[in-house]
Amino acid sequence: MNAVVHFELPYGERDRIARFYEAAFGWKIRKLGPEMGHYVLATTAERDAIPDGMRGAINGGFFQRDPGKPGQHPSVVIGVADIQAAMKAVGQAGGEVLGAPMEIPGVGQYVAFHDTEGNRLSMLQPLPRQGG
Repeated sequence: MNAVVHFELPYGERDRIARFYEAAFGWKIRKLGPEMGHYVLATTAERDAIPDGMRGAINGGFFQRDPGKPGQHPSVVIGVADIQAAMKAVGQAGGEVLGAPMEIPGVGQYVAFHDTEGNRLSMLQPLPRQGG
């Protein structure tokens, strides 16, 4: 299998997108120079701080497209400990939360948002793990 190991999102204003992800999620941002195409690196978790059960834990799924529902696009899902606090942080950082969180049975609370560049992403507050 080929695992997902990186994500990329476009930006219109480099400093604005860097500020957004630092403020909303506490990510470490490193802006590279012109020799690297002004690429922005985002560290979302220090390698040593990732719990054993989360190493490589990138899962996915497929949903049937419904022409009656707008905004059906690929999305990166960001795990958060407190979805209400994360929604507030997204708004304060200049993003837009798209509606109220919905309960995904057996999974947790989920809500989509737009970042400062108009990218649609999602966040998930997972249910507590059962049995350790």
